[in-house]
Amino acid sequence: MNVLVATAAGSFTVDLDTDEVEPWDGDVVPAGAPPLNLPRVVAAASVGSTVAAVVDAKPPLVVSHDAGTTWRESGRGLPPGRSVAIAEEDPDVLVYAARNRLYVSRNGGVFWTALAVELPEIEHVTLERLTSGRGPE
Repeated sequence: MNVLVATAAGSFTVDLDTDEVEPWDGDVVPAGAPPLNLPRVVAAASVGSTVAAVVDAKPPLVVSHDAGTTWRESGRGLPPGRSVAIAEEDPDVLVYAARNRLYVSRNGGVFWTALAVELPEIEHVTLERLTSGRGPE
């Protein structure tokens, strides 16, 4: 699985399994943010009943698994965020973007792992399955 990253220096694709980074010629369009009745929302994403919102607070992320009826804080220890994405194939896979680094959770936002790669200033991210690095499936 790959994350498409729009940065101040152009777009990149990052393989979540190998941390391999390659330039991306296509547009990186963030998914439309769901309407949320939360304070201090920086960015948000949703897939099915899973909703994640980057907030200007500590911890910097809240996650809902019931379409926003209830929320739990996530990401203690994460730096302030810029964007978040949720995998359509598996809503337990989330990518959180800080200023220059990506963090991945494979269990619905309970535990986070930083990717080794450091990128130019991140604007937004989206998750896509790619075939041979040529484009979305």
